[in-house]
Amino acid sequence: MSSLELVVVPAAEEHTATVLFLHGLGDSGVGWLFLAEAIAPMLPHVKWILPNAPMLALSANDNMPVPAWFDVPSFDKPSNGSTMDEKGMMASVDAINQIIEAEMKTGIPSERIVVGGFSQGCVISLLTGFHTRHKLAGVLGCSGWLGVITQGVEKTGSGINKETPFLICHGDQDEVVKPKYGQASAKYLTKCGYKAAFKLYQTLGHAASPEEIADIAVFLKAQLPPSTTPAVASKL
Repeated sequence: MSSLELVVVPAAEEHTATVLFLHGLGDSGVGWLFLAEAIAPMLPHVKWILPNAPMLALSANDNMPVPAWFDVPSFDKPSNGSTMDEKGMMASVDAINQIIEAEMKTGIPSERIVVGGFSQGCVISLLTGFHTRHKLAGVLGCSGWLGVITQGVEKTGSGINKETPFLICHGDQDEVVKPKYGQASAKYLTKCGYKAAFKLYQTLGHAASPEEIADIAVFLKAQLPPSTTPAVASKL
């Protein structure tokens, strides 16, 4: 996968931490600017990176090109591990790792980076937290699931983020990705030794809500407090 196009919201003050947030199927980084704009005033030291997914010929869409982090064979069973595009998922994880490493080269430690996402972006954010070799500040997943959950991912995870908080959020009225998949992902991560919390939002469908955004803000403020240590470029 080639380098991704990025929508960037610079830190308002000295940049000491970064949030990467991945959009869902058919969307773009611009579609999630509202999240950065809502939370940025609370975290002026944080830079936001909203990557654009590549255009993929989506099987579930008659092979028409759509911005997607991985292929979807059918919209009927979004967590069917036997048919999920594991290769595409891991290619996207690699692309997100490249962004993490680029941030590290500018002097932002990986421990000052949170990776999050919505729907398909949630899948990639959770998988990144599970597979990356870099210790993260936190992992955030909204309205999604842990990809290839049925294929023994516990044997392939790096384990470096077992002490890193994972927050998985889901609406109880989500008809696109059923909340049971998000809840099962949190339970699975906990079973594998990760610190995963699950929050369910009443009357929320496949979308974000003010309550959820408020909880995300609390999570980010806890995981990315202001730093008194100046950034030093990494030789990674």
